[in-house]
Amino acid sequence: MNENGKRKQSLYFPVEMLDEMNHEAERQERPLSWIMQQAWKLARDQIAQYPGVNDLPSCK
Repeated sequence: MNENGKRKQSLYFPVEMLDEMNHEAERQERPLSWIMQQAWKLARDQIAQYPGVNDLPSCK
């Protein structure tokens, strides 16, 4: 990781979702990356409660 703790990462979203996120970024006059960082901060505790792939019952 570089000295300021930032690195580039590519993420892929459905076009409709990306359009909504871009609209919100424009509305708030913020970069899209800032919008995504705030969304993660708000959602991470809830997402951590989702079962992992290895936690799901197997379908045999």
